This record gives sequence, structure tokens and C-alpha cells, in this order.
Amino acid sequence: MSPRRIRAAVDAVGRREEPLRITVDGVPVEGVAGQSLAGVLLAAGRLAWRQGPSGAPRGVFCGIGVCFDCLVTVGSERDVRACRRRARDGDVVTTQSRGNGGRSPSEAADGTGDARSAAGLVNHPDGGGI
Repeated sequence: MSPRRIRAAVDAVGRREEPLRITVDGVPVEGVAGQSLAGVLLAAGRLAWRQGPSGAPRGVFCGIGVCFDCLVTVGSERDVRACRRRARDGDVVTTQSRGNGGRSPSEAADGTGDARSAAGLVNHPDGGGI
């Protein structure tokens, strides 16, 4: 999956870019109407937004809602597949994790957890980054 978008000026279908803003773990993120939550996160440069039980970073894997690697909480609804849910202006998204007792990566980072590890920058099973 690529975070690239077709510019409205060269879009053969004639779609218009309607900006939207969501909040992810308290941080505003800009997107375009019609993007999935995963698309907004990828376009913002976030490749991973949760950790699996082993601590390995997870984000979009299949992109079609089969693998459940891209789970987030939207408002009060847990376990939303970010690749299947269209972003709506004003969405409040909280990342999820199973590798740190159910806390989001940002919650793990402000406690005793390592911020680089919680952000999915390290902690890959082979010891490297992503």
C-alpha cells in the first residue's frame, strides 16, 4: 500500500480533495475525505501503530481486513480495522497493543516503556528496526 495520492488537478475521475482532520493518540493528523484510517496514518508517515503479543510492530499487512494487524480504537469502539474504516472528520483514534498489557504504544512510552520501542521503531523479532 502506498501513501501517495492522486492530485485533484490530474485525477481523471474528477474527485476533489476535501480535507479532514482526525486525532491519533492526542495528535492531530490531516487526511482527505475518502481515505481509510490506515491510509491517513500511512500518508502521515506512520507505518506501525500497535504491537502484537510478541512486541513486534504492527500496522497494515493485508490492507483488505483479513489479518486484523491494523486494529485501532475509534471513539469508544475497540478493534476497528483501520484498513476497512473510512476516516471521518473529527474521529478520535487511539492505538492499541497486545504486547504491553493492552496499553497503546503512546501509553507505554510515557510509563516505563522505551519510546522508540513503543513507536514500532525497534523491537523487531530479529533485533532490527522496521
